Amino acid sequence: MVKDGIPFPMLSDPGGKIGEVYGVYDEEAGVDIRGRFIIDPDFIIRAVEILTPEVGRNPEELLRQLKAFQHVRETGEVTPSGWQPGKVTLKPGPSLVGKVWEVWKP
Repeated sequence: MVKDGIPFPMLSDPGGKIGEVYGVYDEEAGVDIRGRFIIDPDFIIRAVEILTPEVGRNPEELLRQLKAFQHVRETGEVTPSGWQPGKVTLKPGPSLVGKVWEVWKP
């Protein structure tokens, strides 16, 4: 359901309790600083980005990372830097050690 034009749930952290748990609450200012956490279905934190208020986040990079984490979870493959869906992935293992640049050509 879309409420007020936002197609996803929003929440507020007026007391900073959530921010304290994730280490992004600025007690002096009384607000959470910009923090983004990718948490997998097993509740494992897979990625963290924390920025001070004067620098904005990149939603395209967030979406790319979400797709990459989903691909890794589904296939067991790993994704190189800047990976996009449909691009080359890597199969982890001892035979790949020291040979990534032979397999992955950016």
